[in-house]
Amino acid sequence: MSAETDPLLLELLARQAGVLSRSQALRHLSARMVERRLGSQRWQRAHRGVYVAHTGPVGREARRWIAVLSTGDDTLLGGLSALETVGFRGFITDRIDVLVPADKTPSGPPPGVVVHRTGILPRADIHPMGRPPGTMPARSLVDAAQWAISDQRAWAIIAAGFQQRLVYADDVRTVLARMPRAKRRSLISEAVTWSSGGVHSAAEADFLRLCRQAGLPEPLLQHSRRDAHGRRNYLDAYFEECRLHVEIDGGHHMDVEHWWADMRRQNDLWIPGDRVLRFPAWAIRHRPAEITAQLRAALRPIPFLNASPPLPATKGPRSKSE
Repeated sequence: MSAETDPLLLELLARQAGVLSRSQALRHLSARMVERRLGSQRWQRAHRGVYVAHTGPVGREARRWIAVLSTGDDTLLGGLSALETVGFRGFITDRIDVLVPADKTPSGPPPGVVVHRTGILPRADIHPMGRPPGTMPARSLVDAAQWAISDQRAWAIIAAGFQQRLVYADDVRTVLARMPRAKRRSLISEAVTWSSGGVHSAAEADFLRLCRQAGLPEPLLQHSRRDAHGRRNYLDAYFEECRLHVEIDGGHHMDVEHWWADMRRQNDLWIPGDRVLRFPAWAIRHRPAEITAQLRAALRPIPFLNASPPLPATKGPRSKSE
């Protein structure tokens, strides 16, 4: 049997997106056969001791395998890199995060691979069917929030995990309970509490907190509406009885394309009679009195929204003198 038809080797390559380590290769081939494939460029050297068994482009899945195989036997994908393998959307990055035991320090990982060390990695946090090996979604979500570049992005990652139904609140809280020194631990805990209740951003949580503290009615969050073209939109908050929408603007709303999309959506709401208030996220946190005052004014009953149309005038009976 030739190496090219060895079913065990073929199965390994299929499972690992065409990537294998030198130790794996030597279970099926002699060292001379490995070197011959590299010398003839039938295989390519991805990193020290890691090969790709073809000469074509190296895709995202293959890059994840290269990251894990090049940094040690106990390496796991972590954070966003592990979440991507279970279908997490919206936070794709070229960086690959891997997690290794605290007593190991891999030298010279491949470009774009970030190594994180941990002393807390129970079996419950390891995905039993991960390809490549990785952490469970709840642990991955906590780590992704720890490693995020900002608090705002950390909150968005937690919210997206719940919005995409990849985690349960109890599972994430269990992970946090094992990690008392986790970075952003309080923020992650708060984000879990709000996100599991349907809040999708820190700004939405601030707004809902403001409404409660001011004694205002609680709005519907992420209210679904279809626009004039049949497209479904999700609006940040909606006070149904007063037909009042509240939109909370982050920094991306100043981009010209986003700005026009927001104006177009706002116009679609105003045309049939709904009203829209817009607040920047920073004002909700730093100018709560001003926000509350505008909300109180907007939430007062508006006669023309509830008034019945006037009845048409009717003529009485004609008198005999006419």
